[in-house]
Amino acid sequence: MASNPPASEAPSVPSRRTESFAYGDRHPDEGPWEEWNPTEDSLRPVRGRHRVAKQRGGGLARSSTVLGVGVMAAVGAGGMASANTGKPPVSISLPDVPALQGLPAVGGLFEASGHDGQEGSATALSDVAETPARSAATTAHTAPDAGEALRNRIMAQAEQQQAQAEAGARAATEAAAVRKAVRQAEEAAAQAKKEAEAKAAAAKKKAEEQARKEAEAARLAALAKQYTLPTSSYTLTSTFGQAGSMWSSGHHTGLDFAAPTGTLIKAVHSGTVTEAGWAGAYGYRTILTLDDGTELWFCHQSSISVAAGQKVSTGEVIGRVGATGNVTGPHLHLEVHPDGQAAGIDPMAWLQSKGLTP
Repeated sequence: MASNPPASEAPSVPSRRTESFAYGDRHPDEGPWEEWNPTEDSLRPVRGRHRVAKQRGGGLARSSTVLGVGVMAAVGAGGMASANTGKPPVSISLPDVPALQGLPAVGGLFEASGHDGQEGSATALSDVAETPARSAATTAHTAPDAGEALRNRIMAQAEQQQAQAEAGARAATEAAAVRKAVRQAEEAAAQAKKEAEAKAAAAKKKAEEQARKEAEAARLAALAKQYTLPTSSYTLTSTFGQAGSMWSSGHHTGLDFAAPTGTLIKAVHSGTVTEAGWAGAYGYRTILTLDDGTELWFCHQSSISVAAGQKVSTGEVIGRVGATGNVTGPHLHLEVHPDGQAAGIDPMAWLQSKGLTP
């Protein structure tokens, strides 16, 4: 009995393992999904500079990493992939990337899924690296220019600040020089003023001194008419205060006019004779008291021509030179006692104060 051959088993459908557009595998609870390959009909027109180009002769990338790189490059270049959940897939516009060596096209991303050998149509990443490359080139060209411009600006600012500092220093130096010149001028003016004042004061003092001397000379000239020297043809031998053992006091108390015996003795000024006679060591002495009380002693006379109480005038003869008393030769010993005091003063100075020069 012929047996029927066993029925052939239904051809097994190989399980499909599709790669999701996103990262990772699909879950079993997800329904069967068909792989989506963008075609020329499904691409949405893109406005602007970018265009959709059909990728020819290239397969889809097998790695989701490449897709991520393309997406990031597209986002960095200004493009954007748009996808709406729950809506039909939309097209993605990506620029060409001719500058990236070895980067596969995105058109064949899902070619390895095994769907009937259908070629997928995708947008080429022709311009992915264009913007970064252009940016790098622009940066390469503009960076030195920008750095040079920054350097020039910094140098210009530094030069400006240096110029301002130098100008400030010059201004400060000039101001200091001006202040120094002003100070020197003020000091010179003050010194000149001081010298002028000193000269004026000296001239004034000199003029005053000259006037005083002239006034004193005039006064003495007038007095000289009222006073006279006690004798003539004489020699001054001993002065006031001269020390020696010949005098009992130890020093000379008057002024000696040495002259021959008998030489006339005259009244120096008008006054009254208060004493006339012998006086021991003074010999013959005549005391003439002036109107101001000053006593004049005429000593060692050889003779006396007046008497006590007698009034005499200037130049009147009152006696003669002699050598009486304690003497070593004929001479007139003259003493001056202001206000009748016992201690006398220098007759030389007194005579000079009256305009007389012995």
